[in-house]
Amino acid sequence: MPVSDTIRELEALVRYHQDRYYNYEPEISDAEFDALWDRLRELDPENPLFSVVGPDSSDRFPKREHRIPMNSQDKAADPEAFLKWAAKINHPFYLAQYKMDGAGIELQYEQGRFRYGVTRGDGKVGDDISANVARMKGVPPRISADFTGGIRGEVLMSRTVHRKHYADKANCRNAANGVMKRKDGVGSDLLEVLCYDAAHDEDDLYFADEPAKLDWLVKQGFAVVSHRRCATAEEVVAVRDEVAAARPDLDYDIDGLVVKGPEIDPDDMKRARPERQIAFKFTLEEAITALREVVWSISGHLYTPIGVTDPVRLAGTTVKRANLVNTRAIAEMGLRIGSLVRITKRGEIIPKIESVVTTPEEAVDIEAPDVCETCGTDLIDEGTRLFCPNMQCPKREHYRIRKWIEVLDIKDFGPVLVQKLFESGRVRSIADLYTLAEDDIVQFDRMGEGIARRALRGLQSVREIPLARFIAGFNIEGIGELIGEKAISAGFDSLEAIRDADPSDMAARTDGIGETTAATLIEGVRTLYAEMTAVLANGRITIGRTIASRELAGTSFCFTGAMQSMKRAEAEALVQAHGGSTRGSVGEGLTYLVTNDPEGTSSKLQKARALGIPIITEEQFRAMIPDESVGTG
Repeated sequence: MPVSDTIRELEALVRYHQDRYYNYEPEISDAEFDALWDRLRELDPENPLFSVVGPDSSDRFPKREHRIPMNSQDKAADPEAFLKWAAKINHPFYLAQYKMDGAGIELQYEQGRFRYGVTRGDGKVGDDISANVARMKGVPPRISADFTGGIRGEVLMSRTVHRKHYADKANCRNAANGVMKRKDGVGSDLLEVLCYDAAHDEDDLYFADEPAKLDWLVKQGFAVVSHRRCATAEEVVAVRDEVAAARPDLDYDIDGLVVKGPEIDPDDMKRARPERQIAFKFTLEEAITALREVVWSISGHLYTPIGVTDPVRLAGTTVKRANLVNTRAIAEMGLRIGSLVRITKRGEIIPKIESVVTTPEEAVDIEAPDVCETCGTDLIDEGTRLFCPNMQCPKREHYRIRKWIEVLDIKDFGPVLVQKLFESGRVRSIADLYTLAEDDIVQFDRMGEGIARRALRGLQSVREIPLARFIAGFNIEGIGELIGEKAISAGFDSLEAIRDADPSDMAARTDGIGETTAATLIEGVRTLYAEMTAVLANGRITIGRTIASRELAGTSFCFTGAMQSMKRAEAEALVQAHGGSTRGSVGEGLTYLVTNDPEGTSSKLQKARALGIPIITEEQFRAMIPDESVGTG
């Protein structure tokens, strides 16, 4: 094939896969795209594609120009390429920032007020999705500085949110890209913006240097991308290796480092591909192996396909199992038993089958289960999920009991005990938990009186809980505390009010809840209403007070350790009474962790520090509550 034809073919492939990357679901890995890109650059270094940015815009939103050019970066795929770049540029020292794997956004401020949120688009003009961006975490509506200009960031979905709400999407980036462009804005409050750059409209010297810029962003209330200062290029390489090893423990996807010097160069930033910074990417771990079997992992009512492959070395471990996501992914890949497949590991604990390399003639079709193995109900296959629709399925009931224990953060009542009680028939519903005696637990192997006593003490220590948490504990699909709180804030503040509501009315009155989600919540409460009232009937569990004020609206608290002036349940009730929310665990979106041991080493404290969540004392918490609400202890 003539070189000119090869170039045209490569151009077409790059354009096509850029469009898939920004607007749909990618069909090839980052490494495969980079290979196409590098081959085109090798054959045609001056190709116009190298001076444009892949578009992410659509016709659904108005267009707006950027204040900072949102250009792409050159890449270094290995230490050799990075060190060659570093020797040419010769910065006095380096800033190594996490290269977040999300969707680019520009926040535009005028005299300190947030005005617009604009997507990457073609690098010069993007979609104005301001209403959605205003609901995301990390976007202050007003900053203290009288600043007019642009702030660059990345819209991200945490792995926790992805697993809980959007597991049908291939990865966090695709899910975030889809959610942030929803016309109804549903889900935008689950996203977060991490910032890494800023520029004043009229003053190129507004910031002294890059470190000062990052300090300014933090002081103005923005969440900033993690970064390290490195004295040498070799230290950057060491940091890259360190961060790559830590990827499985992060709650956000990253695919490398962005490396720059301390100096600000406005002219360089205007180039299609700035020369004085570079994307130092991780080496993608991938391997080729054969698919031998598909097993179906059952979690509650969901059936998830897991591929069993010939053993292969990947990222320093032997891999024999890989995620297949859902039945749609299997069909789209044309995957069969016996297919030779490409497996990647991008920091996730479980590798993923990305594509089919070849399929031999003797390969066998993959058969998905069609009936629930527990209750015999016909499974429903929606492509993105395969599930049992029977709300009273024993498998679902078992999972619901475990979920209740988890959501209420009940101590010393683990999954092994739940399973023993369920299999014995002693506990078949959440309400049955509150009829247990010590003898019911002691009868099991390795369950002595001490264990039984602690388990019951943990169960009985949680008495009054907010309505939103009560509902979340029943594991209605897609309905967590956040959705419940939104419905309650809109006036649907009792089980009966939710049960009797109309989905369209709830959606119209509730910010951030669409009609589909409203219907799911209402139908779930209707179906489980008898079980919910049975839990309340014995008087061991009560639903907390209704909201007396809105002073803590939008603020969430998690309590850990012993409290001095009140019981934990009383503190949680105070928060709920003033419009705030409480959490049983530390995670993205939590506003405060309350403890009387702020220097402690508990898992909650460690996680809060890692996520940058403020840690306050009980005294500081009490100061946030109206005086007349707080007792003297």
